[in-house]
Amino acid sequence: MISHFQYKSVGSKARKPKWEVSFFHQGTYYRTLYLHTGEFEWFQPAPPESEQNKLQSQIHELMLFHVYEQDS
Repeated sequence: MISHFQYKSVGSKARKPKWEVSFFHQGTYYRTLYLHTGEFEWFQPAPPESEQNKLQSQIHELMLFHVYEQDS
């Protein structure tokens, strides 16, 4: 489960927005770039590959709510 989820816009918002996302999962602090394409670029430490799909799905849902639905 993700806790202490935070995000902030980085770079130019014009054509290719991206956000820096940070959170805790199972006691470990993680950071990633969430790109406008829905792709992720993990900072180190990256979560284990076995956890990445689940975490990416949860982050995507949070971003849909916090970023995309708030703007409409």
